[in-house]
Amino acid sequence: MLLLKILRLKHICQPSIRFCHPRIMGCDSLLDQLGSCTNEDEVFDVVGKNKAKLSVKHVGHAIHLLWQLQKERPQMLRTIDFIRKHPQFMVLRVLAENKIELMDDETLVDMLYNALRLNVEPHDSMVQQLMVEAWGRIERFNMATLSKFAVCLTDQHMYHSPIMGEITDIVSRKMEFIQDARILSSLMLSVSGMISPRLRNCLIEKAECLLDTGDSSEFNTSRRIAQFLRNIKFSYRPLLEKCNKTFLQNIKCLDADNISIILGVYQSLHFNNCDFRLAAKWRLTELLNTHTDPASFAKLFAALGPLSGLVVRERLEAATLLMVEEFNPSQTLAVIETMEEMDCRNLQLIQKVASTLLKQLDLYKPVDIARITQALLSLRCQNPELCAELRRLLVSYLHRSVVPYEVSMLTRVLSLLPAPRIDHLIIARIDAVLPQCNLSDLNALAIAITKWVRMGSSYQSGTAAVHMKLLQRLNDCGLERLQKADRMDLLLEELKYISGEWFEEVLAEETMATFKRLMDQMTGSNVPDFALFLTKANCLHTGLLDQIASVTLENINKIHYSAIYAALLPFTILNYDPPQAEEFFESCVQRIRPYLKLCDPHLLVLFGYSLALAGYFPEDIIKTIFSVDFLVKLDSQLDTLPDALNMRIRLRLMELNRAVCLECPEFQIPWFHDRYCQQLLNKDFECVLDKHQKPLPFVDQSTMLLSKKEKMPWEPDNKFIEEKQLPPGAQRVVIEFLDSKAFCKNSHHIKGETVMKKRHLEILGYHAVQIPHFEWNSMELSTKDAWVEYLKQKIFAEKS
Repeated sequence: MLLLKILRLKHICQPSIRFCHPRIMGCDSLLDQLGSCTNEDEVFDVVGKNKAKLSVKHVGHAIHLLWQLQKERPQMLRTIDFIRKHPQFMVLRVLAENKIELMDDETLVDMLYNALRLNVEPHDSMVQQLMVEAWGRIERFNMATLSKFAVCLTDQHMYHSPIMGEITDIVSRKMEFIQDARILSSLMLSVSGMISPRLRNCLIEKAECLLDTGDSSEFNTSRRIAQFLRNIKFSYRPLLEKCNKTFLQNIKCLDADNISIILGVYQSLHFNNCDFRLAAKWRLTELLNTHTDPASFAKLFAALGPLSGLVVRERLEAATLLMVEEFNPSQTLAVIETMEEMDCRNLQLIQKVASTLLKQLDLYKPVDIARITQALLSLRCQNPELCAELRRLLVSYLHRSVVPYEVSMLTRVLSLLPAPRIDHLIIARIDAVLPQCNLSDLNALAIAITKWVRMGSSYQSGTAAVHMKLLQRLNDCGLERLQKADRMDLLLEELKYISGEWFEEVLAEETMATFKRLMDQMTGSNVPDFALFLTKANCLHTGLLDQIASVTLENINKIHYSAIYAALLPFTILNYDPPQAEEFFESCVQRIRPYLKLCDPHLLVLFGYSLALAGYFPEDIIKTIFSVDFLVKLDSQLDTLPDALNMRIRLRLMELNRAVCLECPEFQIPWFHDRYCQQLLNKDFECVLDKHQKPLPFVDQSTMLLSKKEKMPWEPDNKFIEEKQLPPGAQRVVIEFLDSKAFCKNSHHIKGETVMKKRHLEILGYHAVQIPHFEWNSMELSTKDAWVEYLKQKIFAEKS
């Protein structure tokens, strides 16, 4: 960077004289010769025989042709190293450097672009001179040339350089001159690290407009726009949906690399699209037999593995087993992380990959070592030699690292290894970066240090006090960061993945106080994220919930229909009705209603379940969810989701089905979870009282409730079984013990799931008695007699 500034200063002090040269008229035999070349040897032959005749145009065309010949070949067949080391390529580079001042703007930037694509080093004299010349002309570049120059900067990792700052400024000032979506998308991706919120919104608005009028076959344009949104961490769903539409239209043209990139972007932005996942699964399965080299297979494995079913997974694992020793370090890392995501249990493959990693460890960066360690631990890999080497590298990198994120990640992963010995250099390194850490980094460090405190006495004497002191300083840094926070959006980003003891015990109260202070910054854009945070925090704060409801109502048409579920969630989970509750729930339903066929199936199930918690059952939504077509599509989607999410959605569907059958029998929704109901009954303590409130002898009540000979409560004649099977005046009583999960973290307020369960038991004819854990375990109930008296009061007082 310093060299660039010096060269630019020299360039300004000694301005170049650019010669106007007439366009070559008539036939150019040298250009014709170059144009007829079909491989690099022929190009170099023409260059070697005509060195003295080569003009700027010939040099530019030759270098352009060399890259085009490479570009058209698969990665494994490219010969870039051969080209870069060829004597005639050196001739071309020298000629290009000597003729820079004669180049027009397009030729200049093309030369730079092609040279970088051919792996000419950024510190090479030709590249440096081209960069300086281009920087001097930057204001007069047209948008296509500016876009290509910006790509050259990103190739050199100059994302935050002064030159990129100038390009960002030009884009801001001259956006009306950008009328090509391809050029815009390239510029958006290049300047993504330097834009303001205002420019971000302008670029998104421009992209929406140009995508509507552009060529729908240009899927690379949509991919770059999606990557831009990922880079700026802004999940703007209307634009993502337009990009997704383009991907679906061009699914047959997408290769494994592009599909992998798109799926990664969607995961980062929490954008699930059932149609794309199914289409991607189909396309990748189609490509399965064509990817036989290590580079392309590793990309295919990374993309298809998490989407595939058992049969395809076994094929992928078998092929990987044969190929694993041929993977380079980046491919091995991609494969091991995909195996982690797939929850792979192929012990032979795990050990083979571990052996390959052991040979490659010295080639990885610190963060990669942390990622590898995390993956191997998740896969329960048993390789003591690899484990010891990973520990050595983690400690070594920790001794040298000065990057807060890196230190926190390395520390967290090191703490996962058995019996870690933490020396004073690691403690000093953590202590040094604490003031620079964001809340997410501090949370990772707190988890590790707390673990060391608990096991310190077992492995190292005299360290507990040192760890406690470090933990106290970490706590102070976290609280101070919250007190200084002044932007809600940034705070939400830092808190997105925080959970656990440290947050609950140290930060929770101050976090809620901070959000109350920043409450006026809640908008239609950030209200879904804040609502999700409050749900995850499991804290009831009525003022914040009221603000969520108010902002949602005010901006209901600006909130994307797929984000309505998030905005609704804390109210139903935490069992809280805001002011104007009826209007709030109805507005949420109305917002999503026109998009029932566009909603991802799993999202609509979660939305329906959330409404059911609060006792809302919109008939059109319920009947859509329990239609045959919807359930078939849901089943297909669930096969592409991670196992944990798959099971969660199936459980919510069961619970929604039960709720609808019990609370809305008039919908005539079939009951298809009989076994689930049986399992649920086995978890409740049940007794039957006669008309004098005396207990009857025990019988198996579940067989009575689920008798196949009798009608269920939701069936047409709606006759309850107990009318026939219980003595006159008798009633079933069910006693449920409520642990801490049934209540909000910061109060004794019962959550929606527990309230719904009691409601359903009462519909089934039970008298439901709920025993809170904080009453049962209180000092007042410390004897058997006290417990018995307490139960009597609960059962008989409530019943009467």
